[in-house]
Amino acid sequence: MRHIGFIFILLLSGCWGNGFMEVRGKILDEKTHEAIANRKLIVHELRNRENDKGFSIIGEFKADSLGKFAYKVRKSKVTYFYNFEIMGDSVYDVSNNILGMTELNRNGKFLTLYMRKLTNLAIKIERQSRTTFQDTIFVSWFTNNRDGEILYPYKITNYGIASTVPLRWVGGNVKSVINTKVYADKKTIVRWKLFRRGHEQEFTDTIFCQGGTANSISFKY
Repeated sequence: MRHIGFIFILLLSGCWGNGFMEVRGKILDEKTHEAIANRKLIVHELRNRENDKGFSIIGEFKADSLGKFAYKVRKSKVTYFYNFEIMGDSVYDVSNNILGMTELNRNGKFLTLYMRKLTNLAIKIERQSRTTFQDTIFVSWFTNNRDGEILYPYKITNYGIASTVPLRWVGGNVKSVINTKVYADKKTIVRWKLFRRGHEQEFTDTIFCQGGTANSISFKY
């Protein structure tokens, strides 16, 4: 029995004990599989696999000029799960990679992590109706099923009246451009909600925005 208890303690210490685990791998573009250089990674402890919001940071490191990394991560004392978060910017979205101890023990020295590329999108709206009614229009967009407002900050340029609240315009002289970023080569759906004469109408359009180009979509009402 003493031997069984000793083995059990060793197994626990291998998963939960103090120490470090070595991780190695590379960071690639999701579509092209080209290496992405010099990316910062932050390792979070997770409450569970479904929650990518870590309750503490246990490691930070950076990939090299070839997109490769090697780092010794401090083992957590409270969880089996980790989020390897790759920092994003105006070219790539942040990438969250949730891995458990089983996966890390098996593949921790051969990791391949991916990032999703962003591209430019200009959403143009213009009121052309000559009636005196106070039209109200709302704009929203979803890229690869993700809320575009959350994905990347947007900037509005008004050539007519300004929006009264974010992404809502009321009145006649509306001519504006919303500049933002969406996922490259993924489906983006733009929705316009128009309130006119007490009635609501919704219009949608779908665009596949190419990477490295100036993509735009327009709505005139």
